[in-house]
Amino acid sequence: MNHYPEAIIKLINSLSTLPGIGKKTAERLALHILHAPDHEAAALAGDIIELKSSVRLCSSCFALSDQPQCRICTDPTRDPSLICVVENPKDMASIEKAHVFSGTYHVLGGALSPIDGIGPDDIRLAELFNRADPKRVKEIILATKTDVEGEATAAYILDRLKSRDITITRIASGVPMGGDLQYVDPLTLQKAMEKRYGL
Repeated sequence: MNHYPEAIIKLINSLSTLPGIGKKTAERLALHILHAPDHEAAALAGDIIELKSSVRLCSSCFALSDQPQCRICTDPTRDPSLICVVENPKDMASIEKAHVFSGTYHVLGGALSPIDGIGPDDIRLAELFNRADPKRVKEIILATKTDVEGEATAAYILDRLKSRDITITRIASGVPMGGDLQYVDPLTLQKAMEKRYGL
């Protein structure tokens, strides 16, 4: 890469720090930006600067927002008595894309992981417990991941909230629709067997 000017090398190095972008992809992107019209490159730079300066966390659910409260929390058609707890904004976006939930969210900002030094005070559990007022909330849906950390987080939340007059549910897990059993991992099969239902 030494045959490139310093400015291109710097951009390649910066782009390669992005998730899923290796050196070759970063090189291709840098050269594309170099040869793009000035207004396109300026628009890209402006979008990045605007993103960094305008996006914040919703004061209610901690989702990404460009206003003090996000669009979901301010949407009068959403049911505020239903709270779906997710680990991060990407998980929330996945549920939204499926159009299967009409309540609100609570974004924890991670999951409990003692081995990584992440305890209850390091994610937004206190804020969730403050929101869990039986006068306003009828159900909390735990949609944390089904890995060890996600399951531990869900168990911790259940333990803390089980004395309140709120229904606590967990999203189902198991064999995906159209899935071939020979390709399903043992943990997923175990969950599917544990959560089997009558016909």
